[in-house]
Amino acid sequence: MRRFPFVTVDVFTEQRFGGNPLAVFPDARGIGDGEMQALAAEFNLSETTFVLPPDDPANSARVRIFNRRHEMPFAGHPNVGTGWVLAQLGRARDGLLRFEEIAGLVEVTVDAGLVTIAAPQPLSLGPEMPVELLAGCVGLQPADVVVAGHRPVFASVGNSFVIAEVTADALGRAVPDVARFREATTVYTAMGPNRLPLYLYAQDGTRVRTRMFSPLSGTIEDPATGSAATPLAALLLSLTSDPERRFEIVQGVEMGRPSQLICAARRGPDGIRATVGGRCVPVLKGDVTL
Repeated sequence: MRRFPFVTVDVFTEQRFGGNPLAVFPDARGIGDGEMQALAAEFNLSETTFVLPPDDPANSARVRIFNRRHEMPFAGHPNVGTGWVLAQLGRARDGLLRFEEIAGLVEVTVDAGLVTIAAPQPLSLGPEMPVELLAGCVGLQPADVVVAGHRPVFASVGNSFVIAEVTADALGRAVPDVARFREATTVYTAMGPNRLPLYLYAQDGTRVRTRMFSPLSGTIEDPATGSAATPLAALLLSLTSDPERRFEIVQGVEMGRPSQLICAARRGPDGIRATVGGRCVPVLKGDVTL
């Protein structure tokens, strides 16, 4: 029998049972690929992370991220939560961590409990998604989708989403229709089969309110999605002439798990780069026997 310690933390919140829960295995040496996927399904959270020694000793760790059904190249709240856990274990050097991931190197900064990650890639945009198709997936009407700035569009800084602006009223009314999601993947193929994460946002004064639906990957709704907040921040900056901007993003309200994500985007030599940060609260710890 093999035993592996784990901890869970609520990410992007200062209140226990708020934010987005995450399971972290701080030392995943000896856990096989299939076992990692099975453990992620067993925890039944948006993601579970497994920390391994880095390939390059100059980095802090190799971090593998699994949702309920497959491994992910990059994700936001798993990096923030894993960074917080490793910092608590004394593994940060001068408040810095560097994670090797499929999408690239993720830099993590820990400062007085606030954990900020830099997305591994600059903003890239792909095909637009038809408004009618997107609206049908989330139980809205085409008129609920705001297209003054941009139409629903594929956007990524390491993990891809369709990002769409909706009215404030429509954001609260959105309900995912799994059958329509499946049908949509036969028409909108930019994400490939069985994957169509939709990230809706509405302007709310100085804040941005968001919701994320990805039922085809097992997440009906996500309370906080850092890897969607970062391309959103980059996309919003791209619609201006500003060199950089900061955003407060609020998510999870409709789920009863309010989350606060602090994002920044800036123009650089290779495009628009984005960061996302937040706080974490420890919840559980224990051992898994395999």
